Parts: sequence; structure tokens; C-alpha cells
Amino acid sequence: MILKPLKEKISITLDSDILEKVKSEAEKDDRSLSQYINLILKQHIKNIKI
Repeated sequence: MILKPLKEKISITLDSDILEKVKSEAEKDDRSLSQYINLILKQHIKNIKI
């Protein structure tokens, strides 16, 4: 049985001010940038599915 990967690599373009803020917050939370963006997106999706 072949399993599908749980994560996929993508490329996105962000405004530089947003990227700097997210990098800063990820560092404060001791997470990688990818982990932090994933966390933010999960929380956002959870909030909009009320």
C-alpha cells in the first residue's frame, strides 16, 4: 500500500512586512516558519468554520 504524504511543499509570495512579523512570531514561539504558518492557517480555518 502506498501512502500519500501528509504534507506538501508549495511556494507562496508574501508581503515583506507580513513575512517579517510571522518570522518574528515563529521565533518567539520556538517554531520553524513553516510550522508557524501551518499553525496560523489551521487556527484561521477552524475559526471560519463556525
